[in-house]
Amino acid sequence: MVKKLSLLIVTLMMVLTANAQFEQDKKYISASFSGLDLNYNGTSDLSLGFQAKGGYLVEDNLMVLGTLGYNHIGGDDKTPDRFSIGAQGRYYIIQNGIYLGVGATYKHGNHNYNDFMPSVEVGYAFFINRTITIEPALYYEQSIKDHSKYSNVGLRLGLGIYLF
Repeated sequence: MVKKLSLLIVTLMMVLTANAQFEQDKKYISASFSGLDLNYNGTSDLSLGFQAKGGYLVEDNLMVLGTLGYNHIGGDDKTPDRFSIGAQGRYYIIQNGIYLGVGATYKHGNHNYNDFMPSVEVGYAFFINRTITIEPALYYEQSIKDHSKYSNVGLRLGLGIYLF
């Protein structure tokens, strides 16, 4: 009984803490890693990526983001490393930390690789304190260039900071 009551209190505190974090006019910065074989597409064995994000909450629970990224792609020599730039929208569900994201990214690599990739993402903002979060997310990127070779599904782990 004590364990259940303690769990209920901790859960309630987490929900109340997260409640105040997704308010209008807050700024957001983040760095995240994807890969280490947590990303799969049809052309590579290993993918290790890094992303930097900056965002702004335009309304309560609604954020717009800009992204910059780099992905190292293992496998054959014909698979290029990729640089990316993109935009994303993120909606926080019921202010509990779960979010849904929709975006688009332009990716460029050597060997004449250029691709436009719409994406969807679902993640969770786990607050360490009032401003810092650990953000695991599942994502899918749809390649316009070649679906079977370049589309990605993967897991991303990020660290976010919400600024007042």
